[in-house]
Amino acid sequence: MNIFRLLRYFLPLQNPLGFGLADFVELGLATLLVAGIVLRTRIEVLARRLAQRPVWSMALVGALPILLRLALLPHDRVPIPQVADDFSYLLLGDTLAHFRLANPVHPMHRFFETVFVLQEPSYSSIFPLGQGIVLAIGEWLGLPWMGVTLSMGAFCALCYWMLRAWVTPMWALAGGVLAAMEFGPLNQWMNIYWGGAGSAIAGCLVFGSLPRLWKSGTRRDAVLLGVGVGLEVLTRPFETVLLATCILPALPPIRRKLIGLALLAALPSLGLTLLQNKAVTGNWTTLPYMLSRYQYGIPASFTFQKMPVPHRELTGEQRLDYTAQSDVHGDQPETIGTYLVRLSGRVRFLHFFFLAPLYVALVFFLPALRRRCYLWAAASILIFVLGTNIYPYYYPHYIAAVTCLFVLASVNGLARLSSVRLRGMAVGQDAARLVGLLCVVHFVFWYGVHLIGNEDLFAATDPYESWDYVNFGDAEGRVAIGKQLAQAPGKQLVFVHYGPANILREWVHNAADIDGARVVWALDLGADEDAKLMRYYPDRNAWILEPDAKPPKLKHY
Repeated sequence: MNIFRLLRYFLPLQNPLGFGLADFVELGLATLLVAGIVLRTRIEVLARRLAQRPVWSMALVGALPILLRLALLPHDRVPIPQVADDFSYLLLGDTLAHFRLANPVHPMHRFFETVFVLQEPSYSSIFPLGQGIVLAIGEWLGLPWMGVTLSMGAFCALCYWMLRAWVTPMWALAGGVLAAMEFGPLNQWMNIYWGGAGSAIAGCLVFGSLPRLWKSGTRRDAVLLGVGVGLEVLTRPFETVLLATCILPALPPIRRKLIGLALLAALPSLGLTLLQNKAVTGNWTTLPYMLSRYQYGIPASFTFQKMPVPHRELTGEQRLDYTAQSDVHGDQPETIGTYLVRLSGRVRFLHFFFLAPLYVALVFFLPALRRRCYLWAAASILIFVLGTNIYPYYYPHYIAAVTCLFVLASVNGLARLSSVRLRGMAVGQDAARLVGLLCVVHFVFWYGVHLIGNEDLFAATDPYESWDYVNFGDAEGRVAIGKQLAQAPGKQLVFVHYGPANILREWVHNAADIDGARVVWALDLGADEDAKLMRYYPDRNAWILEPDAKPPKLKHY
């Protein structure tokens, strides 16, 4: 599939207008430019009125990504969990939805060994509670993914609230809409189950409450600061250390009583974390993550540490994942040189937080660093970028807590650009509008591609869809297998037989209540061992799944 397959949709003889590709592009640009010029005044007047109504603005900005993503459902279905992170977080959400922090050890747990899930001393996810709470809320509403969509809407709304403490209401509204376009319906975080909304919300609360505390110092803002810190504890425990490092220099102007109130507001999250540790690992101070590292050798340790050695027999799939993580971690000692090389390779990932036209705005943000508050904001970003560089892997949600600061840099840069004058002429306003329009064009184009919903068009444009992520189709055959199992009467038991070409795509995943689930997924341990599990589940239909076949094959045992 390549660009030529895309171009055929724009051949003059393939459409009633007789347009070629260039004609469509020119027509689209002309339409947007004319609409922008004609409607500019009216849009700006309405936006200024709306910006003066914080509640309505928050509601609009929060609802925008949710409604836009729901509109894509006819073609871009509810995201299909695919990797071990997805399934482990879904297990955590299901556990919490049943009002438990951990599940009892299953008597046949050797069949259910999978990546990022503990089997002993409890059957539990290895991840912290934050994203699990999001998924549990979604499960209570009928679908775990609903929690994901609501959390992304909450982030966009709170991003607007945070910006109100830094910039004018009009620019705060622009930033909220920008966040909805960048991190909304097409973004990875809204289309997987282990995204960054929870940590991003925590960042909004922290970086939105601190400037307010500098100015007015209300109890509400102190509580919100503590809630933000607590939420980061629940979502990204290590990055809480980085967040605290950012907060400490900002505390001196704040009254001690308010700092104490913030600490009190953060304590419940710490208490929940300790309770989870005890329920999952049996030890108040041992994180599930750390126990997994001891038992299975994964997740990989920090780059300045040696790769952990597993203290438990690994399945073939677990061994494959351990080997992959060991290769990424490496066996050479960390040096300043290796640290800098890894850092330089991660700079490109910052594009996740900026649409391409916004790089122009960043140039105009630089003079803002002369102000102490903006220098502190930029230093906070740097602390997260440098601090997370000791991870062998990198994903954008590692630094999700400073997402709102990236938006702030974009908005402040646009605001400064709009004030530029040349020879007495206010050329900056039109320049800022042009950058904003290009951002809208970028979003509208790719959103339109998904809204049209043509599979061939998806496949043809996918290699060029920079940093967007909406899983469409059924490349791994999971939907087809799910339909086949749904059509079978009664309860099902699926033995997963991995082939030598397995590529770290997990298929052994189960609900918190394994015995109560309609479908149980188990490792194929051979005929003799499998017979023991079939005797344990005499009322279930047994199947063999070969997930590495193309397409995957499901047949009766």
